[in-house]
Amino acid sequence: MLGAALAACSSTMAPVPAPGPVAPGAAARPEAAAPAASAAPTSLPAAPAAAVVLRPHSRWLAAAWSDLPGWNVDRSAQVWPAFLRSCERPAASWAAACADARRDAPGRLGDDAATRAWLEAHLRPWRVESVEGEGAGLATGYFEPLVEASRIARPGFRVALHAPPADLATRTPYWTRQQLDTLPAARKSLQGSEIAWLRDPLDALLLQVQGSGRLVFVDPKSGTRSLVRVAFAAHNDQPYRSVGRWLVERGELTLEQASWPAIRAWAKQNPKRIDEMLWSNPRVVFFREELLPDPEIGPKGAQGVPLTPGRSIAVDPQSVPYGTPVWLDTTEPLSATPLRRLVVAQDTGTAISGAVRADYFWGWGDDAEAQAGRMKQGLRMWVLWPR
Repeated sequence: MLGAALAACSSTMAPVPAPGPVAPGAAARPEAAAPAASAAPTSLPAAPAAAVVLRPHSRWLAAAWSDLPGWNVDRSAQVWPAFLRSCERPAASWAAACADARRDAPGRLGDDAATRAWLEAHLRPWRVESVEGEGAGLATGYFEPLVEASRIARPGFRVALHAPPADLATRTPYWTRQQLDTLPAARKSLQGSEIAWLRDPLDALLLQVQGSGRLVFVDPKSGTRSLVRVAFAAHNDQPYRSVGRWLVERGELTLEQASWPAIRAWAKQNPKRIDEMLWSNPRVVFFREELLPDPEIGPKGAQGVPLTPGRSIAVDPQSVPYGTPVWLDTTEPLSATPLRRLVVAQDTGTAISGAVRADYFWGWGDDAEAQAGRMKQGLRMWVLWPR
């Protein structure tokens, strides 16, 4: 959740109480790896008659389509690919709606009005509130990092990414980040598990915090580029600590300043303290390498389906079940341009907790990193549920 950038909320909605400092990426996609089927049992009937539905971490209030700001101007057809991917792993309550969606999809693809008509005919909007009745919440953003890498250690590429070490199951918890960097026995345990070598330890931290990423390998002789994905495989069972919080608590950054670009800038100005900052977070994530046959497809979220840039979000599954279409009413970072669109709940993370809470998947590349790294906006949200 790189979007926990700690910038001041610029939303025009009711102000959201500022949370405590969170590191960029504190949603930590590694913690999103729980199987979707066990994350949040769906208890809603297919056609709820009540005006209020209670879930463990939220309550839903029956709403009208006219309550959704911007509903009629969203490019709604763009959500179909994400929705159909969720329908590959539908909860029981979604079986009939997903069957209808797969049947009707060809006539809706690319047609916003037809998509809205289908949604209005098959689904019903519900406004999401906290159990206590609070309707304002928080939107942050995350993305898939794109990092240059090498297959071998060589000048300029000295920071290793590792697969799970062979003895990972023999120690609980496993070695901390600092121990893996400094203790001979701990360092030895990692030998032979290197997947790739990176230029910057902050790139490695970013991949670990996001839980997945893309590695670009450039042949130093031919200049040929190849692209692979590294995905979460395991972690060292140590607690996650926010490096953003560490910097704020020491007065190195203010809450308003703290963002991923600011953390990188601080590291450049304080190269002798980078290890101290990194070691403040004892958690280490281990990866597995995956082929990337289609670079337009995102990493898999907690639901087990690929994420779609701009149309997938991470949620608290005890508030919103996976596979649920969600209407967001928030703003883009920095510009405060309204961000009102239909997305699908397909992921989660440790920092994604509470009723009105969404982590918005921006995609990959520099623009996605810039947006996600600064996103901390006020939020209102509605879920769409089968009639």
